[in-house]
Amino acid sequence: MDVFDLIKYRRSIRKYEDRQIPREELEKVMEAGLFAPNAGGGQRTRIVAMHNKELCEKVGHLNLLRFDRSRLEGNFVSKEQPSTIDDPTIKNGFYGAPTVCVLFGPRNFLYSVPDAFCCAANMVLAATELGLASCIVARGEETFDNEAGADLLRQWQIPENYVARCFVLLGYCRGDYPAAKPRRADRAKIIE
Repeated sequence: MDVFDLIKYRRSIRKYEDRQIPREELEKVMEAGLFAPNAGGGQRTRIVAMHNKELCEKVGHLNLLRFDRSRLEGNFVSKEQPSTIDDPTIKNGFYGAPTVCVLFGPRNFLYSVPDAFCCAANMVLAATELGLASCIVARGEETFDNEAGADLLRQWQIPENYVARCFVLLGYCRGDYPAAKPRRADRAKIIE
């Protein structure tokens, strides 16, 4: 698919089939993330893939433990693919995705967050090209800011100066793939 068509086709999917993605496709998605733009070419972002549905469920619950709805702008995301913003009864921040990649970056590095999200953007585009459904989820740091989360970081041997910046959910879309929403006209401007 042409890159512009791919960008326009990709959607954030929050309903997943109960089947795992192939490891080979996961490796391709991770490789795309490793080639993302990054500040000064420092390649600081680290990716840990959870290719285990039960582990994804466990961490997905940790992701919503301290979810603060008061800091949201707007209150509706999607009827077809509802988010935790739309439906407070959702208790898994990963929406049942069978594979989730955690993107880590240095705690005190100025460009840690942008680097991680550039990595995530590459990953969701690669996933779409491979026929996988995906979604980028935030709330990284607070997901592991508890004893259960800290235990996982120790098991995964994440350096103490690194924190989770975001997540990339991967799986197969349950139901119809959503159509594009209309783009707001007031979001882009060219000044000459």
